[in-house]
Amino acid sequence: MDRNDLTGVTLSFLGDAVYSLRVREYYLKQGYRQAKMLQKLCTNYVSAKGQTKVYERLLKDNFFNEEELEVFKRGRNAIGHIPKNGDLKTYTIASGIEAITGYLYLEDSKRLDEFFDKVFEGGIENE
Repeated sequence: MDRNDLTGVTLSFLGDAVYSLRVREYYLKQGYRQAKMLQKLCTNYVSAKGQTKVYERLLKDNFFNEEELEVFKRGRNAIGHIPKNGDLKTYTIASGIEAITGYLYLEDSKRLDEFFDKVFEGGIENE
């Protein structure tokens, strides 16, 4: 599968699943077991607002390379509707982060691990 054949929406679709799974794994490894608490904690990262915070922090740290920023733009620009909950800007940034996640999942598992190390750096207090 060639990532250039995949649209920004497709990469975001895949990335949404990968991002959610990695966040859930993170909290299980931290020792959380109650479903209600897990859901609350995961929302801090998996929501559009949480993903936007992650993006802004990683962008400020110059984490992304040029190719990842191109993928981000493809994912961000693929959104054509206004979401029910939240604003369009936050939603498009979250879609861009999901596109990067999907791309890294397909193309570079080591870089995907580096990405999630940075996502969780500092724990939830960093969000």
